[in-house]
Amino acid sequence: MALPRASTASLHVAEPHAFYSSRPRLVVDATVVAAHLFAEPEAPLAAAALQARALHAPDLIDYELISVALKKIRRERLPQAAVTSALALVDGMAIERHRLDMSSVLRLADRYALTAYDAAYLSLAELLGAPLATFDEQLAAAAREHLAQPPPHGEGDAA
Repeated sequence: MALPRASTASLHVAEPHAFYSSRPRLVVDATVVAAHLFAEPEAPLAAAALQARALHAPDLIDYELISVALKKIRRERLPQAAVTSALALVDGMAIERHRLDMSSVLRLADRYALTAYDAAYLSLAELLGAPLATFDEQLAAAAREHLAQPPPHGEGDAA
């Protein structure tokens, strides 16, 4: 019986920097991001939740933040330049945006009587197996109920 030849191949494994792998995922909704950006009374709570997390949101978050910005300009009479500056900070937050399956969003919106927008955040949290941060009471109640359930058989961490 012949002995196997010694291999001359080298195994290469590339790993992400520890900074990325050590940051737990968090799905953030527009209420949390807006509180942080516009220095609302909840800003300290928002900042604490965002710290040292890999942030994720449905791709609709940008439009929801623009809607908040318009309210700041129209109702609160904040200068457009100040609001625009606050919105520019979003890019520095490194929020990973996700496109979601519409049927999943529809199912959750119907089940928990949520808006499609809120259901999108819940759908993403379910998909990623990640916690959801929000100041919205109705979304929080739906998330507590829904995310506490074990995933359906055969599903695991999808990301």
